[in-house]
Amino acid sequence: MPIIAANQRSIRLTPSILAADFMRLGEQAREVAEAGADGLHIDVMDGLFVPNISIGIPIVAALRRSIDLPLDCHLMIVDPERYIDAFVAAGATHITIHVEACRHLHRTIQQIHDLGVTAGVALNPATSLTTIEEILPDLDLVLIMSVNPGFSGQTYIPGSTAKIVRLRRMLDEHGLHHIDLQVDGGISVANVADVIGAGATSIVAGAGVFNALPIAETMQALRQAIQHRR
Repeated sequence: MPIIAANQRSIRLTPSILAADFMRLGEQAREVAEAGADGLHIDVMDGLFVPNISIGIPIVAALRRSIDLPLDCHLMIVDPERYIDAFVAAGATHITIHVEACRHLHRTIQQIHDLGVTAGVALNPATSLTTIEEILPDLDLVLIMSVNPGFSGQTYIPGSTAKIVRLRRMLDEHGLHHIDLQVDGGISVANVADVIGAGATSIVAGAGVFNALPIAETMQALRQAIQHRR
């Protein structure tokens, strides 16, 4: 199968609202939309799978009423199949679940697709790529966690870059160019070019967008860094 070069891939930037000011969530969501975001990443945590509790279905519904961006819901919860219908009904346009938190991964991916939205699988830093080999053709996205999930503002784990390279090679060798390779955790202007160079096509940035105001300027700086690498 032909290999697609990094400079030929479309790169998506999806800010994570976990780092947003929740007193101004609607306003900041509109700011990133106006600044050219390709979607919003919504980190849902249950305090069981990850050591933190974040947000849920009402926030997704509120964001859907406020903006017209794709809503990328990252479910860091055990037994995610219990809530997928509700998240889609609230306005999610994409659902990512964790291989480590799902007992019947293929069935749950089918459930997501049957509801008419795209499906992804996330891998924690210590989780091998081999865990998704059998289901890879059924996916729309693979998310490489470059921090241990649960908190915003963590530092990028350097070993993640080699993992991104291996996944990119796996996707290209199987001709699965349509599958997004998303990376989440510690992404900033300082390292986004290396992440794209390793093969990522979708970047999640939380603190790298919302903690360095003004938002429009940080979004522009990230885009420029991406374009410089390409």
